[in-house]
Amino acid sequence: MKKKTIFTTSLKMLATMTLGLVLSMNGVDAAVASDKHSATDNLIDGRTFPPSDKVIIEKVSYKNRYGITVAADLYVPKNLDKTQKHAALVIGTPYGGVKEQGAGIYAQTMAERGFIAIAFDESYNGESSGEPKHISSPDIFTEDFSAGVDFLGTLPYVDREKIGAIGICGSGGFALTAAQVDHRIKAVATASMYDMSRVIRNGWKDSMTPEQRNKLLDQLGEQRWKDVDNGAPQLAPQFPAEIPEKSVDPITDEFFEYYVAPRGHHPNSIGAFTITSSMAFMNFPEMNYLDTISPRPILFIMGENAHSRYFTEDAYKQAAEPKELYIVKGARHIDLYDRKDMIPFDKLTEFFSSI
Repeated sequence: MKKKTIFTTSLKMLATMTLGLVLSMNGVDAAVASDKHSATDNLIDGRTFPPSDKVIIEKVSYKNRYGITVAADLYVPKNLDKTQKHAALVIGTPYGGVKEQGAGIYAQTMAERGFIAIAFDESYNGESSGEPKHISSPDIFTEDFSAGVDFLGTLPYVDREKIGAIGICGSGGFALTAAQVDHRIKAVATASMYDMSRVIRNGWKDSMTPEQRNKLLDQLGEQRWKDVDNGAPQLAPQFPAEIPEKSVDPITDEFFEYYVAPRGHHPNSIGAFTITSSMAFMNFPEMNYLDTISPRPILFIMGENAHSRYFTEDAYKQAAEPKELYIVKGARHIDLYDRKDMIPFDKLTEFFSSI
């Protein structure tokens, strides 16, 4: 197999592993979805879901320890007694998503149930700062959770001893990794979790061989030379403008159903990171110390039919008590992004009310 073919195959595999985006590598038009979608038509006040009349939403921002300004939406119950201290949640987006999508649905719904909550854009992405845009970093994305705890702790009506975290998809791994070292996070819940470091370093279901990894790293090194010569990093293929008529593969088709269709499309969620971002994930294992979160509790939520089940199942085995695995019958991976009839909000409320 020629080097170029190996690189293309490896990138195709990485794309499928992260967001299922084989895109132009399968002959799919890789134009940014927002270029063609009259598709902001699906947005309500800039979000993919309607606002609640029980919640006040405020745009906020704060710096993480790297000096990057993190953009977030703060959700506060309208009837909140601000003379009292209340529990709060920091909520991360699905990998490649933005705060106006699934994370915002979680934040708003939990605020309806009495929690203060923030949904944030990861550094370098969405409305957060950081240059160049669309970098993906396991270390910095993990830090973004702790920065969210910092911010919540400055609010006079937040109880610093009752701050929890929710991570969806890739941010599930980042939330758990943050909790390993940040004891201020008193409880963690994940939904449809992906371990991005594992899947990028080891391949889908750990199928990457050492030879494939080494050849991919060679090509990523060559990509860095190209980025230096071009003066800017190259992005991986972005979301197509429309869902392709021909099926790409089951995982890709599922992600397109959310991110490209009006259901979850948002112009700030382009589905692409810089190609060389993969190097950081290969060198930064997440969740190596998962058992040390104990005695703080972990709630793992996954869909019965989720393609990503093995990440959650393996993390659950690795975690120490107290822990719980909650399986949502009939749910796929993306259904736990936005399907309020499937997301177990009663369970989440019970779980975080106990911290």
